[in-house]
Amino acid sequence: MKFRKTEALKGEVTIPGDKSISHRAVMLGAISRGTTRITNFLRGADCLSTIACFRKMGISIEEFPEEILVHGNGLHGLHAPADILDVGNSGTTARLISGILAGQSFESTLTGDASICRRPMKRIITPLSMMGADVKSLRENGCAPLAIRGSRLQGIHYESPVASAQVKSCVLLAGLYADKETSVTEPYVSRDHSERMLASFGADIKTENCTVTIQPEPKLTGQDVAVPGDISSAAYFIAAALLVPGSELLIKNVGINPTRDGILGVCRRMGADIAILNKREHGREPVADLLVRHSALKGTVIEGAEIPTLIDELPILAVLAAFAEGRTVIRDAQELKVKESNRLDILVHHLSAMGADVTGTEDGMIIRGGRPLHGAVLESHLDHRIAMSFAVAGIAAKGETEILQADCVDISYPGFYRDLLER
Repeated sequence: MKFRKTEALKGEVTIPGDKSISHRAVMLGAISRGTTRITNFLRGADCLSTIACFRKMGISIEEFPEEILVHGNGLHGLHAPADILDVGNSGTTARLISGILAGQSFESTLTGDASICRRPMKRIITPLSMMGADVKSLRENGCAPLAIRGSRLQGIHYESPVASAQVKSCVLLAGLYADKETSVTEPYVSRDHSERMLASFGADIKTENCTVTIQPEPKLTGQDVAVPGDISSAAYFIAAALLVPGSELLIKNVGINPTRDGILGVCRRMGADIAILNKREHGREPVADLLVRHSALKGTVIEGAEIPTLIDELPILAVLAAFAEGRTVIRDAQELKVKESNRLDILVHHLSAMGADVTGTEDGMIIRGGRPLHGAVLESHLDHRIAMSFAVAGIAAKGETEILQADCVDISYPGFYRDLLER
């Protein structure tokens, strides 16, 4: 896929549904009583993997153009899958579904694509094992494929070494099947979609500072879930409108959950003109429209407790930093090394290839912005966020940028290139 400097972005765009919320709506719908109706569901490859896994465990899921209907069988209504559960490229599916599988009365095997089979699963194997689950890495390398023998679980208090919504959610979902309450404490608060949705489905769950506590054996009931637009997908349009002169773009129906909206604060700190309009709630999730205008940006520091609120947006923030005047420092972002790719190394390489002055560090990078960027031929490394970030860089840089294996964006945003280029 090739990109060239584009004219101003005008008008409005409505982005697809939030990936994190779409996953969780299917999972909680499956283990609830009654039907869960999901609108604005993200029909990307990752979320379709979640649907496929639960169908293999006996859950009836109907797909219609405007909605997904999940006919739940209750907390203990899943059946042993006749086949291996394949999560594709979805780390969210792999880690969250493991928490549910740990409390079942059957054995299951979970695998995924080559990328998933390199991503660290010891971070969930450790707490699940503490709860009494039998979870084994079949290659004995702490990664998938995983063999999970379900059992009656023990409630624990888990001190997570990382602020990870996937780890936290895995333990909380396992806690639904435990013999007493289960709690998770993180070093910083990670995204809280699981907590909000569990509460709306009927779970007894409480949050205090960085600790979340859930009671076992709730009576979960199917709900109507209106999925807001994904702020991680909106991030690319925010960046494009900020970078391309003359742009004024309205991005509609964006989820602005405070554990996810760190990009808005960072962009404003960099001098971005972003107005939040029409604030409202869909279910328990805050939603708004974002009006973004081209802005002259300056460097900033991104670190600490802010990182979990924008971990998926760091690639596009690095692109913004390369165009901004002055120095940007990103710290505490070592989690980017174990995403779909080693995003830290790839960002340093790709930005350098486009002419940016960037130095990698152990947990981030230093970007000395303001140098003109030029086109380059770049590998996506089959990482959707790398591909989308450098598509935006390509429409703001001089010359032609080509992204190889660019169709990996279908994981989270089918139709992304059309929405970005046909404005």
